[in-house]
Amino acid sequence: MSSPSRYAFLPPPPPDDPVRPVRSPCISVCRIDAGTGWCDGCQRTLDEIADWGTMPDAERLAVWARIVRRREAAGL
Repeated sequence: MSSPSRYAFLPPPPPDDPVRPVRSPCISVCRIDAGTGWCDGCQRTLDEIADWGTMPDAERLAVWARIVRRREAAGL
């Protein structure tokens, strides 16, 4: 990823968060890293970004779970 430490990532919603729809992880840093295929700002793939608007909340929470794993794996 391109200098990820300079971005303030949004934390995932807490498991008991009643807010719906599930909020987007977007921080308006929209640049896809060629090596990972993830957005430098939100760590979503292009497919996840494109599908976000029509995803049910359960799928959005699954994307958030993947983002957490990606961040951990990348040391973010």
